[in-house]
Amino acid sequence: MVEKRIQPLARDAMAYVLAGGRGSRLKELTDRRAKPAVYFGGKARIIDFALSNALNSGIRRIGVATQYKAHSLIRHMQRGWNFFRPERNESFDILPASQRVSETQWYEGTADAVYQNIDIIEDYGVEYMVILAGDHVYKMDYEYMLQQHVDSGADVTIGCLEVPRMEAVGFGVMHVNEKDEIKAFVEKPANPPGIPDKPDFALASMGIYVFRTKFLLDALRRDAADPNSSRDFGKDIIPYIVQHGKAVAHRFAKSCVRSDFEHEPYWRDVGTIDAYWQANIDLTAIVPELDIYDKSWPIWTYAEITPPAKFVHDDEDRRGSATSSVVSGDCIISGAMLNKSLLFTGVRANSFSKLEGAVILPNVKIGRRAQLKNVVIDHGVVIPEGLVVGEDPELDAKRFRRTESGICLITQPMIDKLDI
Repeated sequence: MVEKRIQPLARDAMAYVLAGGRGSRLKELTDRRAKPAVYFGGKARIIDFALSNALNSGIRRIGVATQYKAHSLIRHMQRGWNFFRPERNESFDILPASQRVSETQWYEGTADAVYQNIDIIEDYGVEYMVILAGDHVYKMDYEYMLQQHVDSGADVTIGCLEVPRMEAVGFGVMHVNEKDEIKAFVEKPANPPGIPDKPDFALASMGIYVFRTKFLLDALRRDAADPNSSRDFGKDIIPYIVQHGKAVAHRFAKSCVRSDFEHEPYWRDVGTIDAYWQANIDLTAIVPELDIYDKSWPIWTYAEITPPAKFVHDDEDRRGSATSSVVSGDCIISGAMLNKSLLFTGVRANSFSKLEGAVILPNVKIGRRAQLKNVVIDHGVVIPEGLVVGEDPELDAKRFRRTESGICLITQPMIDKLDI
C-alpha cells in the first residue's frame, strides 16, 4: 500500500453520493423508502457506509442527491449527519430533485443528478470530485484512490472489484492493460475479459469515480448537450472518456479498510431480499467478514438515545435468551429465545416465542408463541400470537414474500390480510 501524502488530497475533495434509486429488487422493503435508507446492521442505514467512508477518509464536503421516496432518507441524514460546520470549511448538502434546471425535469440519470447541481459544486471550489453510489456496504479509504488518480494523470479513476471472471456477467466490466489503464468498458458481458495478471478474474465497476472537478463539469455539460445521451455515468460518461481520454482502474483491495479480524476485502450489494438477509445474518458470526466493531473506522449514523437491551424470565420453557445474535438498544427479550438473529432498536419479543435466522427491523412487536425462522420483518410490524413462519413453504408463499431460497419478508399489510 502506498504511503499517504502529508497533505491529504481528501481535504480538497467533495464526495457526491447518488442516493436516488428505489432498489426494486428489495420488493416491499423499498415501498416506503429508497434503497440507501434501508436499515442495516442493527442501527445503521445502508447509506451510512458511503458517508462514513467519506468522513473517515478526511473528506469534509459531502453532497447527497435524493429522488425516490426520499423522506425517510432525508430525515435520517438531518438527524445523524448534521454535525458539519461551515466555519471549518465543512458542508453537508441534501440535494433532492427540485427541477432547478427545468420546471418539468427530475433527475434523468446518475450524470444528470450531478449536472443539475453544477452551480453548488462550483461554489465550493474543490479540486476533486468523488462520485459514490449510496447503496453498497463496504469500508474504503478514498484517499488512496485520489492519490492514484493524481499520480496516474487519469481523466477518471474507477473503483473496481476483482471477481471470478464468470461471476462478472452482471456487472460493468473493465478491459485493462498491464498498467490498469481501461481500454474498454463492457456492460454485463457474456464473456468478461480477464485481468492480465489474474486471467481467471475480472474487474467489475463499483460505481465509484474520481475526477478533477473541472474535467467532470466539462464532461457533464458536453453530455447534457447530447440529445441521444441517457445522462448516465456507466452508459454515457465513462464510455466516452474510455474512448477519448484516459481512464484507469483502481483495485478495491488497495484501499479497502480492514481490521485485524477481516481477512478478505468486503463489499456487498445488498439489493435482493436474500443478499440483504445474508449480509445481516453474517454479522452474528463469532468473527464476521465485516467488522463493525472497528473503532478506527467507525460507521457513523444517527445515534438514537435508547435504554439498554433487557432479557427477562428464567423458567424452563420461558427464558429470555440469545445465542449467536446481535441485539440493539431498547430491545426487551421477555421469555423469548433467539438464535442467529439480528434485532434493530426497540424490538419486543414476548414469552415462548422463538426466532432463528431472523432480521427484525426497529419497533417490531412479536406476540407470544410465535415461531419465526429465516425472516426479514419490516419496521413497526406487529406479529400476532402463535404465528408460525418457516415450516410450511407453500403457506408462507401465500401469506408473505418468500424467496426461492426460503427467506420470508413480512410487512404489516401482509399481516393485516391474515385470517387468524
